[in-house]
Amino acid sequence: MIGIPLGLLYANGVEWLVHKHVLHGLGARKESMWSFHWYEHHKASRKNEHLDDAYERPLTSWNPQSKEALALIVGVAAHLPLLPVAPFFTATVAYAAVNYYRTHKRSHMEPGWAREHLPWHYDHHMGPNQHANWCVTKPWMDVLLGTREPYVGTEREARDLAKKAASAARAPKATEAVAVAAPELVAA
Repeated sequence: MIGIPLGLLYANGVEWLVHKHVLHGLGARKESMWSFHWYEHHKASRKNEHLDDAYERPLTSWNPQSKEALALIVGVAAHLPLLPVAPFFTATVAYAAVNYYRTHKRSHMEPGWAREHLPWHYDHHMGPNQHANWCVTKPWMDVLLGTREPYVGTEREARDLAKKAASAARAPKATEAVAVAAPELVAA
């Protein structure tokens, strides 16, 4: 049974490592097969207040989300030889991959939910430093490795949202963006 907590901790470490060094490291180069993460996913998320409508596309089409799903499947498959000797660990790694995809997808389909339930991931996309807050499901490794930089609920976020709200009268799209990010400001 020790395989369950070890699997969760391991999966969070892999999440941090792959996001930081593969998706942002290798993915920063346009010719990289990982460039979709930075040049499509981050671009869409930043432009649309964390929303990435590419998650509405079917996984059968070749898009950033199907690439993400395929990478997770390959990652789980690579761990299957461990099943006979570490069944709980292997099952937990598989669970973590499914949980990662579902959580990440929901966060980009429901930005308000992400801001409330995954502020560290929302901070990664909407905060001033997109090269921090590498974890998606839980911020464990970010906290442990010192890469957690809070943004949601800070004075900086309040100032940024106030600027967006002030420009809302001039640009109807800005009102929508603020309504998604912080509906309490629009209602006020």
